[in-house]
Amino acid sequence: MNQGGVATTNGGSGSGSVGVQIHQSRRLPDFLQSVNLKYVKLGYHYLISNLLTLCFIPLIAVISIEVSQMNLDDLRQLWVHLQYNLASIIICSAILVFGLTVYTMTRPRPVYLVDYSCYRAPDHLKAPNGRFMEHSKLTGDFDESSLEFQRKILERSGLGEETYVPKAMHNIPPTPSMAAAREEAEEVMFGALDILFHNTNVKPKDIGILVVNCSLFNPTPSLSAMIVNKYKLRGNIRSFNLGGMGCSAGVIAVDLAKDMLQVHRNTYAVVVSTENITQNWYFGNKKSMLIPNCLFRVGGSAVLLSNKSKDRRRAKYKLIHVVRTHRGADDKAFRCVYQEQDDAGKTGVSLSKDLMAIAGGALKTNITTLGPLVLPISEQLLFFTTLVVKKLFNAGIKPYIPDFKLAFDHFCIHAGGRAVIDELEKNLQLLPIHVEASRMTLHRFGNTSSSSIWYELAYIEAKGRMRKRNRVWQIAFGSGFKCNSAVWEALRNVKSSSNGPWEDCIDRYPVKITT
Repeated sequence: MNQGGVATTNGGSGSGSVGVQIHQSRRLPDFLQSVNLKYVKLGYHYLISNLLTLCFIPLIAVISIEVSQMNLDDLRQLWVHLQYNLASIIICSAILVFGLTVYTMTRPRPVYLVDYSCYRAPDHLKAPNGRFMEHSKLTGDFDESSLEFQRKILERSGLGEETYVPKAMHNIPPTPSMAAAREEAEEVMFGALDILFHNTNVKPKDIGILVVNCSLFNPTPSLSAMIVNKYKLRGNIRSFNLGGMGCSAGVIAVDLAKDMLQVHRNTYAVVVSTENITQNWYFGNKKSMLIPNCLFRVGGSAVLLSNKSKDRRRAKYKLIHVVRTHRGADDKAFRCVYQEQDDAGKTGVSLSKDLMAIAGGALKTNITTLGPLVLPISEQLLFFTTLVVKKLFNAGIKPYIPDFKLAFDHFCIHAGGRAVIDELEKNLQLLPIHVEASRMTLHRFGNTSSSSIWYELAYIEAKGRMRKRNRVWQIAFGSGFKCNSAVWEALRNVKSSSNGPWEDCIDRYPVKITT
């Protein structure tokens, strides 16, 4: 997702003097001040769905306490009593077996994140802003207004001088082709997977589930088939290829892998998230379609998930919750990030002026559903009480704003654009350190689409901030329009894995972002 708020006096490619103005980005609505009760109910539905487990835990606790307080005489009398009450023994045993069976069959299997890796492109693919603008001018595809527009976007984007663009975009003129796009996809996916397999000592043949997501490049054979062919994965692998789902597809892919791991026992799942730039660069002059050129950069991630109990000892995290929100039923939301052709027939992704407002609505829905699952009881009661009072009595009071800092220790907000990070920091009342990982990822790697949340998690680890039982909130936005969240809990003090994306530069961060 990209930042908006760009105004121009001419959206086409006509000749003549065209003025360009960059206004302050449209602000997210103050979504915490207007909450729909039905979304709170959705969150409590998640809790009720686990009611059986919640009922058994107090019962087991009470029995344990009673047993711990019994002496030898009490146990002897209990045994004598049971000897003459065979029917009671049978009934109690049946109830106990039935309860344990129901609990075992219905409880979700834990999903562990063993490790993950992020691709870092070679230095010769770096695209400093000066070189970016020089190449844009030399292509001859952009008029002066569009070049000035791109320059101003870059200045205010939050991107640094070390982001990467694919090899085809370094050529003058650029040489986008199917072959070049395949080459970019292979370098990114295989680069991330090589590191993952090396760090985890997992053999490719051991992978039972493969999920790949990439929005804009979906060749035949698929990207997942390319991975199967490269690593000679087994013939009965469950492979999936998600396309067109935007920057939040990484969380969707994790959710799909989680569901598959509930069905297939004792196996590994690999989730690969990437985006392909080579064939999706826009060479026209429509302002709303030029912004992705300035923000999107090369990147990708590979994540190893497991439902094997033995992997808990070496895993980094345990998956706690995934909450997905889809606003595609609304026409404005559906079209706010839209791939299309401009009047000159050139293809690109157009960003609507309503993007920020739509993102705010999707986020409001998502966090209102997530809140009851993660917030402390005290926060939930305050939030719910003020909401009900306002709903029933139309009182002129503002809903209580939950403090999500009490639920999470770390925040990985999709690095889609500087304006989005700014507004989430303000509306969620976060501190600068909570959005540091997002800002620094945007600065160092740009918008790497669905993989950006993994670069952010790698930043937190590289800084040595991840402690046992810390909770991490990954939140991402994508076309459709979608807002998806994943919540992880650290199983140990997590250190950065070898060959991490920040390995050679973490000591230089954080850097000050100029306005």
